[in-house]
Amino acid sequence: DTYARYLEWRNVPLQETPYLSIVIPAYNEAERIIPTIGAIASYVCGLDYPWELLIADDGSKDDTVVLCTSLGLANLHVLIAEKNGGKGSAVQRGVLAAQGARILFADADNSTPIEELSNLMRRMDEGYDVVVGSRAAGGADEAHRSLIRRTMSNTLRAMIRPVLNMDIKDTQCGFKLFTREAAQKLFGAQTIMGFSFDLEILYLAHKYGYSVVEQPVNWIDAPGSKVDKMKEIRRFLKDMGTIKMNDFKGIYQ
Repeated sequence: DTYARYLEWRNVPLQETPYLSIVIPAYNEAERIIPTIGAIASYVCGLDYPWELLIADDGSKDDTVVLCTSLGLANLHVLIAEKNGGKGSAVQRGVLAAQGARILFADADNSTPIEELSNLMRRMDEGYDVVVGSRAAGGADEAHRSLIRRTMSNTLRAMIRPVLNMDIKDTQCGFKLFTREAAQKLFGAQTIMGFSFDLEILYLAHKYGYSVVEQPVNWIDAPGSKVDKMKEIRRFLKDMGTIKMNDFKGIYQ
């Protein structure tokens, strides 16, 4: 049963290659990380396949690392960074360290509930290389999101298609599933380490010919976000230009 599988996952290191790796980037997440780990473990242990969880710390100044390591979970791996390198840097380190045949990265606040994983896995079963959790695809649901955040997101989404020639409605939702082969290639080529890293990863997925699909998800705007919205919009616009320039220069070969 699920509890027995959880006990085994907690106490016995995997003797086989995991089928699924889940990567959680974390920066000063001491207040939120433990409930997220609990929610993930209780759900995924019910799916009955070998899996691992990686917490990719991003130079946290609080007790994030201490809390995670003190859990003593056999299949939880904490990747420690000496300094803050950006969310994209943390996700990249986690993904490239992951051993799974399928690799999910998800946000530390569990804003996209882990129960959405089964829908992404189902789409990957259909043959897709990258499955993008989407708050903008038909059937998605956003809870507690302010009007100003919705407006800003819609404006940025409208710019992506003409500038980068990508028909993805939501590039920034922190819930994406990759085949191992796609993850190694895409994150190996990544150059943007801030919050816009998703944009580059998806641009590269299209450039390299991987099949990408959006899967609508439920999403809850969790309190305690550390993102400076206006600063990130400016950086997002700048990074769109960087991606175009990188491609023009032949950096993405």
